[in-house]
Amino acid sequence: MAPWAEHVMWWQVYPLGFAGVEVREEHRAPTADGGLRALLPWLDHVQDLGLNGLLLGPIFASSTHGYDSLDWFTIDERLGTRADFDELITACRARGIRVLLDGVFNHVGREHPWAQRALAEGPDGEFADWFRIEWDAPGGPRFADFEGHQSLVALNHGNPAVVDAVREAMAFWLGAGADGWRLDAAYAVEPGFWAAVLPPVRAAHPEAWILGEMIHGDYAGYVAASGIDSVTEYELWKATWSSLKEENFFELDWTMGRHNALLETFVPQTFVGNHDVTRIASQVGVQKAVLALTVLATVGGVPSIYYGDEIGMLGVKEERWGGDDAIRPAFPPSPSELDVGDGRVLRAHQALIGLRRRHPWLLRARTEMVELSNTRYVYRTRSGQPGESLEVTLDVTETPWAEIRTEAGEVCFSSR
Repeated sequence: MAPWAEHVMWWQVYPLGFAGVEVREEHRAPTADGGLRALLPWLDHVQDLGLNGLLLGPIFASSTHGYDSLDWFTIDERLGTRADFDELITACRARGIRVLLDGVFNHVGREHPWAQRALAEGPDGEFADWFRIEWDAPGGPRFADFEGHQSLVALNHGNPAVVDAVREAMAFWLGAGADGWRLDAAYAVEPGFWAAVLPPVRAAHPEAWILGEMIHGDYAGYVAASGIDSVTEYELWKATWSSLKEENFFELDWTMGRHNALLETFVPQTFVGNHDVTRIASQVGVQKAVLALTVLATVGGVPSIYYGDEIGMLGVKEERWGGDDAIRPAFPPSPSELDVGDGRVLRAHQALIGLRRRHPWLLRARTEMVELSNTRYVYRTRSGQPGESLEVTLDVTETPWAEIRTEAGEVCFSSR
C-alpha cells in the first residue's frame, strides 16, 4: 500500500452526471463548457470537507454512460480534451489532492472498434480472440456480455493481447498524472488476469494504488491472488444501512467481526454511498445518515464520500433504463450555489472527517462490542496502542443520535 494511500479520503464523483451531459443518446456533440473543467471550482469544496482525494467515474470515450468504452486513451468528448484532464491534474496537485481513475477493463462497448473489427473480420480475424464470441448463434454471431447487457461485450481475459492492452492503458494514464485505478467489475474478472497485468505497471509506477470493485465473494482471497491493494467493501455498506433501517444492530456487529478479519490482510475501501446505490439519506433518512457516516469515520478502511451525500442529498436507484439518473445528478457551477439545507449534515461531515484526520490510526482500527441491542450499539474502536481508542454510541431507540468519546470520556462528536 503506497504511503500516501494511508492518509487519503476520497470525494467520489460521476463526472458525466456532475457536468450535466447527455448520457442517453449515442455520440452527442462535444460539450461547449463544463466537462472535467466543471470540477475545478469544486476542489476547494473537497478541501473544505477535509478530503484529499478525487475518485472519478469513467472519463474515457464511450457511447453513452461511460461504462460502454470506445477508447481507453481518449477523454470523452462530452467531458472535454486531454488538455482539460491535464489542467485538472495540475489543479489537484497544487492542492495535494490525489486522483483515482475508473478503469472499465472487464468489457467494452459494443461499438468499440475492436468489437466491430471482430465481427467484420470473422473467426479468423485479428480481434476474434479478444472476445468470447458464439459464431454459430441463431441470428448471427453473439458476444458474451456483462450481466445480460448486450451493449457491454466482455473481453477475453485469457488472451495475452488483452493483458498487454490493459497494461498499456493503465500505465499511460498513471504516467499522465493519475495516482491509481478503480477497477470496475473486478469481481467478474479472474484474479490471475490482474496478477499478469500489474507487475510491469507497478514496476513503472510503484506509488500507484489499485482498488477493485467487489460486491460479493472472498475479498481477502481476491486481493491476495490478484495483487491489487484493496476492494470495495459492500458487506459493511449493506450492514450499515440495513441495521439502521431495520433497527437491528446485531447485523452490523456481526459484520464488524468480518471487517476486523479483513484488516488482518489488507485495508478495505469503505463507503456509505456511491454511483450504483440508493443514497444513504433516502435509504435511512437524514438523521440516521449521520449515524452511517459515524460508522464510516470510526472503522478501519480507506473511506470515500459520494458527491451530494455531504449535504444529505436524496436519490433512489431504480432497476430500469435511466434508473441511475437520480443518483448521478448535475451539480451547480460552484459550491456557493449548492443548497445545503440547514447545514447540519455538512457540518457533521466536516466534524467527522476532521476527527478521523486527528486520529490517523483509524486506518487499521479494529472494533469490539461494548453494548448491543436492536436499537443501541456501543463499540470501541482501537489501534492496540496506548491512548489510541474511541468509544462510539449509535442509538435509534427514539430520535436517532450518535456520540464519540475519548478514553478519558471526553465527547469529541455528538449529533444531538
